[in-house]
Amino acid sequence: MKLTVEERPDAADIEVAITCPAIDRRVRAIVNAANAADRRLVGTSGAGTFLVDADEVLYAETVDGRTFLYEADRVLESPLRLFELEEALAGTEFVRASKSLLVNFDAVRGLRPCLNARLELILVNGEHVIASRQYAPAIKRKIGL
Repeated sequence: MKLTVEERPDAADIEVAITCPAIDRRVRAIVNAANAADRRLVGTSGAGTFLVDADEVLYAETVDGRTFLYEADRVLESPLRLFELEEALAGTEFVRASKSLLVNFDAVRGLRPCLNARLELILVNGEHVIASRQYAPAIKRKIGL
């Protein structure tokens, strides 16, 4: 892979052009990373309201009708419902892992099979989350299994 970066002070915005013989997994990953770079989410906590880069969120989970964004060092409540977050994060590395869970696949360090065809996802911060058997096949396809 050849990478070229050209700095032009007169440019109005960042432009990314990809030249490739075929669109493969690597090209899709580059496109997803570029798309995720500009995505920000809003989260609240007792300390106030924060803008969070989507790539800083490890996972989002709905508990008792409230949606939470989990970062490595804090938890924020999102005003969006989980399906709205899923739509907002379309084209990124976020994948549905269960009815109540979206996981940032860039934050997954490993996975293990569990009982009843479920998967245990091990995150970069050491947390473990469970992908239901309904969503496990899509996660396996994402990693090439």
